[in-house]
Amino acid sequence: QVQLVESGGGLVQDGGSLRLSCAASGLTFRSYSMGWFRRVSGREREFVTAVRSIGGQTYYRDSVKGRFTISRDNAKNTVYLQMDNLRPEDTAIYYCGAHRGVILSDIRDPDQYDYWGQGTQVTVSS
Repeated sequence: QVQLVESGGGLVQDGGSLRLSCAASGLTFRSYSMGWFRRVSGREREFVTAVRSIGGQTYYRDSVKGRFTISRDNAKNTVYLQMDNLRPEDTAIYYCGAHRGVILSDIRDPDQYDYWGQGTQVTVSS
């Protein structure tokens, strides 16, 4: 049984930092690209960042470039999201996902992901 378990969310002030973790089990972690998405109440889940299984290339949505950093540790089956200089508009539930596909454009599409975690709330106060 595949499980993705996020942790590290919480309440932080504008300009603060958080580090999210997503621990995976039940799958061959190194074979999956891993992504972080977020959902604000009433809105669709949106792509935040992803790291490919092969080569480790990373991708970011424009609004988080220079502030967020994704990384993965294949030995620990874990993907991380370091979030710095957080803004109130970053407030959302953050989900990690695992993507087995090879089409590059799919990495930003939540419908192409095979597994999801339960999400962790991030709240940035102004």
